Amino acid sequence: MSPEGIRRLLRQQPFTPLRLVMSSGKEYEIRHPEMAMLMRNDILVGTDITDNGMPAEFDICPLLHVASIEPFRLTDSQPAQ
Repeated sequence: MSPEGIRRLLRQQPFTPLRLVMSSGKEYEIRHPEMAMLMRNDILVGTDITDNGMPAEFDICPLLHVASIEPFRLTDSQPAQ
């Protein structure tokens, strides 16, 4: 998917949580649009969420390796990575 396509998904109202599936098979859940930062060639995804809801870390995900982006419902998801 193009950066513009991802940008549209992150800005849609109301926001639908997204799951990034990487070419390695690793998955990242974006539960809120502020948990992701889109760059030219990468997307930074907040991981290891703290008790106050803020990410403890960010993983750098190269857009070239994003295999798919899937919507999900929070009730269907696994605990955040």
